[in-house]
Amino acid sequence: MVKRKIVGAHYGLMDWLVQRITGVVMAVYALIVAVALLMGAGASAASWQAFLSGGPMRFATFIFVVSLCWHAWVGVRDIWMDYVQPAGIRLALHTLTLVALVGYAGWAAQIIWRL
Repeated sequence: MVKRKIVGAHYGLMDWLVQRITGVVMAVYALIVAVALLMGAGASAASWQAFLSGGPMRFATFIFVVSLCWHAWVGVRDIWMDYVQPAGIRLALHTLTLVALVGYAGWAAQIIWRL
């Protein structure tokens, strides 16, 4: 039988890494979009759509959305765990948050593949 470590130096390491990695992914994406805008990709709706509909940018946008949702999930879940004490209310809030984030990711995927 494997004992689960509840406290200690490694508790929360995965969440910490997820927050940092997804933060870096989102920052890199923001820099790419900022550079593209400065270079005139957003000069017109047609040029912006052409920029975003390219394969690499479509993939990068999808990775950004997944990173954003995962980043938000870890952050909001930690808030619910820290500040909401009744287990039933916390479970309901976790469920609502997860359903909303999955819905947002699905909606974003529809938009991305519609371009």
